[in-house]
Amino acid sequence: MKLITAIIKPFKLDDVREGLSDIGVAGVTVTEVKGFGRQRGHTELYRGAEYVVDFLPKVKLEIAVSEEQLDQAIDAIIAAANTGKIGDGKIFVTNLEKVIRIRTGETGNEAL
Repeated sequence: MKLITAIIKPFKLDDVREGLSDIGVAGVTVTEVKGFGRQRGHTELYRGAEYVVDFLPKVKLEIAVSEEQLDQAIDAIIAAANTGKIGDGKIFVTNLEKVIRIRTGETGNEAL
Protein backbone atom coordinates (compact mmCIF):
# COMPACT_ATOMS: atom_id res chain seq x y z
CA MET A 1 0.00 0.00 0.00
CA LYS A 2 1.14 3.53 -0.76
CA LEU A 3 0.26 7.01 0.43
CA ILE A 4 0.20 9.64 -2.28
CA THR A 5 0.58 13.21 -1.06
CA ALA A 6 -0.06 15.76 -3.79
CA ILE A 7 0.23 19.54 -3.55
CA ILE A 8 -1.80 21.21 -6.31
CA LYS A 9 -3.36 24.54 -7.28
CA PRO A 10 -6.74 25.00 -5.58
CA PHE A 11 -8.74 25.50 -8.78
CA LYS A 12 -7.60 22.06 -10.03
CA LEU A 13 -9.12 20.16 -7.08
CA ASP A 14 -12.40 19.20 -8.78
CA ASP A 15 -10.59 17.99 -11.92
CA VAL A 16 -8.24 15.84 -9.85
CA ARG A 17 -11.10 14.43 -7.77
CA GLU A 18 -13.00 13.48 -10.92
CA GLY A 19 -9.90 11.88 -12.45
CA LEU A 20 -9.32 9.80 -9.33
CA SER A 21 -12.98 8.78 -9.14
CA ASP A 22 -12.84 7.62 -12.76
CA ILE A 23 -10.11 5.10 -11.92
CA GLY A 24 -11.88 3.84 -8.80
CA VAL A 25 -10.09 5.67 -5.99
CA ALA A 26 -12.56 5.59 -3.11
CA GLY A 27 -11.30 8.31 -0.78
CA VAL A 28 -9.23 11.48 -0.66
CA THR A 29 -8.34 13.72 2.25
CA VAL A 30 -8.05 17.41 1.33
CA THR A 31 -6.33 20.14 3.34
CA GLU A 32 -5.97 23.80 2.43
CA VAL A 33 -2.31 24.74 2.85
CA LYS A 34 0.06 27.58 2.00
CA GLY A 35 3.59 27.34 0.74
CA PHE A 36 6.09 28.19 -1.94
CA GLY A 37 8.64 26.52 -4.13
CA ARG A 38 10.09 27.89 -7.31
CA GLN A 39 7.01 30.07 -7.72
CA ARG A 40 8.24 32.14 -4.76
CA GLY A 41 5.15 34.30 -4.26
CA HIS A 42 4.19 37.64 -5.73
CA THR A 43 3.56 41.31 -4.92
CA GLU A 44 0.03 42.62 -4.41
CA LEU A 45 -1.42 46.09 -4.03
CA TYR A 46 -3.87 46.66 -1.17
CA ARG A 47 -5.31 50.12 -0.39
CA GLY A 48 -2.40 51.76 -2.14
CA ALA A 49 0.24 49.82 -0.24
CA GLU A 50 2.39 47.18 -1.88
CA TYR A 51 3.12 43.99 0.00
CA VAL A 52 4.70 40.62 -0.78
CA VAL A 53 2.69 37.42 -0.57
CA ASP A 54 5.35 34.84 0.29
CA PHE A 55 3.11 31.83 0.82
CA LEU A 56 0.68 30.93 -1.91
CA PRO A 57 -2.56 29.00 -1.33
CA LYS A 58 -2.38 25.36 -2.35
CA VAL A 59 -4.38 22.20 -1.72
CA LYS A 60 -2.82 19.09 -0.20
CA LEU A 61 -4.35 15.74 -1.14
CA GLU A 62 -3.66 12.53 0.73
CA ILE A 63 -4.68 9.35 -1.04
CA ALA A 64 -4.12 5.80 0.19
CA VAL A 65 -3.97 3.33 -2.71
CA SER A 66 -2.99 -0.26 -3.38
CA GLU A 67 0.22 -0.99 -5.27
CA GLU A 68 -1.91 -1.86 -8.33
CA GLN A 69 -3.62 1.55 -8.38
CA LEU A 70 -0.48 3.62 -7.76
CA ASP A 71 0.60 4.37 -11.33
CA GLN A 72 -2.97 5.03 -12.49
CA ALA A 73 -3.56 7.42 -9.59
CA ILE A 74 -0.33 9.33 -10.26
CA ASP A 75 -1.16 9.59 -13.97
CA ALA A 76 -4.68 10.83 -13.14
CA ILE A 77 -3.33 13.53 -10.81
CA ILE A 78 -0.74 14.69 -13.33
CA ALA A 79 -3.27 14.79 -16.19
CA ALA A 80 -5.82 16.77 -14.17
CA ALA A 81 -3.48 19.15 -12.28
CA ASN A 82 -1.07 20.06 -15.09
CA THR A 83 -1.36 23.61 -16.43
CA GLY A 84 2.16 23.73 -17.85
CA LYS A 85 3.00 26.73 -15.67
CA ILE A 86 5.23 27.12 -12.65
CA GLY A 87 3.51 26.22 -9.38
CA ASP A 88 1.56 23.19 -10.65
CA GLY A 89 2.70 21.29 -7.58
CA LYS A 90 4.39 18.10 -6.49
CA ILE A 91 3.52 14.46 -5.83
CA PHE A 92 5.15 12.47 -3.04
CA VAL A 93 4.75 8.69 -2.64
CA THR A 94 5.46 6.92 0.65
CA ASN A 95 4.95 3.40 1.94
CA LEU A 96 1.99 2.61 4.19
CA GLU A 97 2.77 -0.08 6.69
CA LYS A 98 -0.73 -0.63 7.99
CA VAL A 99 -4.26 0.63 7.33
CA ILE A 100 -7.18 -0.12 9.64
CA ARG A 101 -10.83 0.76 9.06
CA ILE A 102 -12.06 1.82 12.49
CA ARG A 103 -15.72 0.87 11.99
CA THR A 104 -15.16 -2.74 10.88
CA GLY A 105 -11.63 -3.52 11.97
CA GLU A 106 -10.65 -4.45 8.40
CA THR A 107 -6.94 -4.09 7.64
CA GLY A 108 -4.74 -3.78 4.56
CA ASN A 109 -6.21 -3.30 1.09
CA GLU A 110 -9.69 -4.21 2.37
CA ALA A 111 -9.59 -1.11 4.57
CA LEU A 112 -8.93 1.18 1.63
